[in-house]
Amino acid sequence: MKVPVPLLLTILTSVLAVALWDGLTSRSPMQDPTASETLLQTLLDGTDGEKPLSESIPAEPSRTEVSSQNAVTVPKIPAAGPSPDPDLRVALLSQSPPRSISLQQGARCRRSNGEVISRTTLMDLLAHQKQGLISCGGARGRVLVNDRAYEGTIHLLNRGQGWTAINQISLERYVASVVGAEMPSHWNSEALKAQAVAARSYALVHVIRPATDDWNLGDTTRWQAYAGLMSNTASTRNAASATKGIVLSFQGGLVETLYAATREISAEAHGHLGASMSQHGAQKLAEKGLPFNEILGSYYVGASLARIRTDGE
Repeated sequence: MKVPVPLLLTILTSVLAVALWDGLTSRSPMQDPTASETLLQTLLDGTDGEKPLSESIPAEPSRTEVSSQNAVTVPKIPAAGPSPDPDLRVALLSQSPPRSISLQQGARCRRSNGEVISRTTLMDLLAHQKQGLISCGGARGRVLVNDRAYEGTIHLLNRGQGWTAINQISLERYVASVVGAEMPSHWNSEALKAQAVAARSYALVHVIRPATDDWNLGDTTRWQAYAGLMSNTASTRNAASATKGIVLSFQGGLVETLYAATREISAEAHGHLGASMSQHGAQKLAEKGLPFNEILGSYYVGASLARIRTDGE
């Protein structure tokens, strides 16, 4: 189990205003310098918000299941409450290069100076311009990249090495899509919830520790699969909503949750890194009647469930 960050987490929930790019003449990160910092505090069950976190006493476990090898403590589900929903930037590496861009439901594309451009102009820029930034989207608009639909904003970025499409989207909408890309959406709802918590925890690690200055993580299985609206269904949205803001924590840190299709693949790919969830195993446990928190406790032994929140709530 990888625990790369402490319990108190500070991230930038920036809006990526295109007018602040200054012609892309520098290697500055794709970030609004006026963005306010949001403190995400992981609250463990039984923690008094006014007490120093180092003195927090974890709540008693709700249930303990003993296997032939070791005792597995079932992490308690945190009490309901508000949670922040920061944006993250997902590089659509599976769609590189972006050969075709289509706009739906009122979406528009703009240059970095805010000028609205037509799709014809956009395609010409993608074919001939060697660097630049174009942002496409709208309040309810959809953008198709190589015929795959995405919500949020699509930033088309070229720093002289070809165009990359970057999807700026809220964490919870991202999680809903990841769940459907990583698991069949018809699987047991408790397995989908376990996947949602794992996906959220992994994504937040990369919000805090982005892969590059321009994006937090990619859309391939090198990170975790993300397919935009194609993998966003009613069941995956329900899994994200039912677990909103819940992450895995271990000894005061946010867990970089690893997982793979089967226990064998998980052991081969992640065995040297620590705990890892088998997705097919999670489905089997769910079919036996285990709730998502018990499924997670079976794989991430010793971890607890926590809810992120903005400081002061």
